This record gives sequence, C-alpha cells and structure tokens, in this order.
Amino acid sequence: MTLNQVKSLYQEQLKPLYPENEIHSILQIVCEDLLNWSRSDFMIKDREELSHLQEEILQKSLRELRTSKPVQYITGKAHFYGHELIVNEHTLIPRQETEELVDMIIKDHKTDSYLNIIDIGTGTGCIGLSLKAAKPDCIITLMDVSEEALATAQSNANHLKTPVKTILQDVLALDELSEKYDIIVSNPPYVRNLEKKEIHDNVLENEPHLALFVEDDNALIFYSKIMELSKNALQPNGILYFEINQYLPEEMKALATELGFQSEVYKDLNGNYRMMKCWRE
Repeated sequence: MTLNQVKSLYQEQLKPLYPENEIHSILQIVCEDLLNWSRSDFMIKDREELSHLQEEILQKSLRELRTSKPVQYITGKAHFYGHELIVNEHTLIPRQETEELVDMIIKDHKTDSYLNIIDIGTGTGCIGLSLKAAKPDCIITLMDVSEEALATAQSNANHLKTPVKTILQDVLALDELSEKYDIIVSNPPYVRNLEKKEIHDNVLENEPHLALFVEDDNALIFYSKIMELSKNALQPNGILYFEINQYLPEEMKALATELGFQSEVYKDLNGNYRMMKCWRE
C-alpha cells in the first residue's frame, strides 16, 4: 500500500467525522508523530510502498480515529508554542487560542525577568511551561485539581527541562494563595452545558469534562474565585490573565469591575473574544 492509497482510505472512512482538509492534517500528524516522518517526507512519499509496520500503524490509527478519538490521544503528543507536550485522557488538548494567550503575556513582559507566575488549572502545563521556556528566570507554579493532570504537567516539565513547582489543589476550596505573584494566569473550565451542542463529538466523548464544563447558572465560578484570591495574592503591579468564553466578554468585564479590577478583553485570530487581562489601580 502507498501513502496515496492511505490518504484515500482516510478520506473515505473519516469523511462522516471531519472535513477533507482536517483529515489531511490528521494523517500528517499521525505520520510525523508515529512514523517519525518530516513534513517534507509526507509531501514527497506519496507513491512509495509503505513497510508492513508502517501500514499497520496507519491502519490501527484509522480504526481509533473512526471511534472519534482525537489524534493527539492516539499519538500521545500535542504541539504547542513550538514545544512537544505529552497529552492523555486526563488533560485537555492544548488549543491554538491558548497559544495566543501565552504570546500576549510574553509580549507584555518582554523586558521583565524575575517574575513569579502561577498557572491555575494547568492541565498539560502548556501555559506555564511555555512561559518558563520563553523566560527562564521566572518562577513558575502549576496548580491543578487532578492528580493525573498534574503528573502529566510534571512529566512535560521534565521533558522540556523546565523546573517548576506544582500544587495539587482545587482552587474553589482555597481561602488564599500562599505567595504573592506578578502574574496569575488561568484557562479554567468555561463552556456552559447549554453550549455542548457546539462541541465536536471527539471532544465530548474523550476530553475530561471536569476541565471543560461549568453549570449554566454559575458559568463564571472559577473566574470569580480566582479574582477574589488575587486581591491579596497579586503584587501591586501584578496582572491577571484569563482565557474566556467567547460569548461572555461583557459578563466577565462586569465581574471584574464588581470585584475592583480594571479589565480589557481581546479577540483571537478567529475574531472571538477569548482573552482577558485584569489589574488593580
């Protein structure tokens, strides 16, 4: 079997689940992460005969993909801000929108060195570890309620050789944070149950709901708690950064005002309100 034949097979069998261009990207990820091909290999090996082992790996991956399993959970890897991260069913798969949040923080603090930063609800550690890689002199703390997610974040820290501190903690159960921080960043659960119909099946059926969803009548519960904690935990010129629900920017700004913060919301590359910055005067 050739790669061209595999491409046709993937298109045919995954067509009910994904658009054509996404299927092409999924196969490319499988080839790069499981066959150790380069991007150019994927482009030029169309007519080459695959080895028995290569064919077996691609067929097995296809069977798993047909069950709506995300490709990143099949390869065990996700690429984020230039880094390769370990992912599994205990962690959300890092998204492009979150890369934009990381980029904003790095640009805002390009002349700052010794920053104390906490990433609350860290999951894979993608935010905190990317900040540490970009600004090695920063002190990074990763917090998560899930023991398995925090272990994954620590594995990623070891893999990237980025020393961090970790805290196993439900932020909603905290009365105070034990340190003062220059930056508090969080991408907490923010998808309301009423929005589940907009979520792709491969996310609903595989990614941890604990890290995704909040109740419709208390959608800002995590933001409210983190802002409350931040009143005593932010340094005088400290800043809060959030990834937010695209449908709730005005509600987020109202919450920030109510709790004594100035704030701005920002659109991502898709034109959706996705990032927020808060600070105290």
